[in-house]
Amino acid sequence: MPADIQTRFARALTDAALPVPAGLAAWNDNTPARRFGVYRNNVASGLVGALASRFPAARRIVGEGFFAAMAGEYIRLFPPRSPLLMSYGDGFADFVESFEPVQELAYLPDVIRLEAARGQAYHAADAAPLDAGELSRVAPEQLARLVLLPHPSLSILRSAHPIVTIWAMNSDAMDLAPIEPWAGEDALIVRPHMLVEIHRLPPGGAVFLQELATGATLSDAAETAAAAAAEFDLSANLAGLLQSGAFTAIHKETDRDEY
Repeated sequence: MPADIQTRFARALTDAALPVPAGLAAWNDNTPARRFGVYRNNVASGLVGALASRFPAARRIVGEGFFAAMAGEYIRLFPPRSPLLMSYGDGFADFVESFEPVQELAYLPDVIRLEAARGQAYHAADAAPLDAGELSRVAPEQLARLVLLPHPSLSILRSAHPIVTIWAMNSDAMDLAPIEPWAGEDALIVRPHMLVEIHRLPPGGAVFLQELATGATLSDAAETAAAAAAEFDLSANLAGLLQSGAFTAIHKETDRDEY
């Protein structure tokens, strides 16, 4: 098939307003509009299904019919560029953020970002999480200089909305109930073993983990987190770090081979 026909064919598949591409034919019809229409519907249905499987909480929030319509508009504007659909929809949250019909649901884009991070964590490389015993063997005077290696699946999402609670309520992890007070929540997403886990972070926790994940020493990360949140508790955050499996190895800032 010539490249120009392929381009028109691909565009028409995801935009029902476009005509059947010129140059197509079927064995029993020189203008196969009906056959192309069936194929186009199947492609659209498959892509909507792919987005629905990645963002089930978002679909539950807005309803199946509305989600399908919103996903259809996204597909029209941003068709997939790869035959691998596991990452299709990574930009869905940015699209929803400017999608006029859901502007009143200001929290929805961040819920979608949380679900996208879950998918990315699921497909990340496997790695054994850090054993708490390794940290206990570090000499006290060396703790401040430790640098941690983040788990390949680790991501941190900060939001002005209670996205962990909203996601949990729309994923059958919590019962639906009024959220009071309505306050921002930060999320840690990681897959230390077989299952992806989502943790709501305490005050300063997101800053602490972000600093560590980008190579800051334990001392510097704690100092930055304490400056960002007066309630930051280093001991509690270290315990949460180890329990979550968010990091895989430790080393000293000045000696990365021994500790």
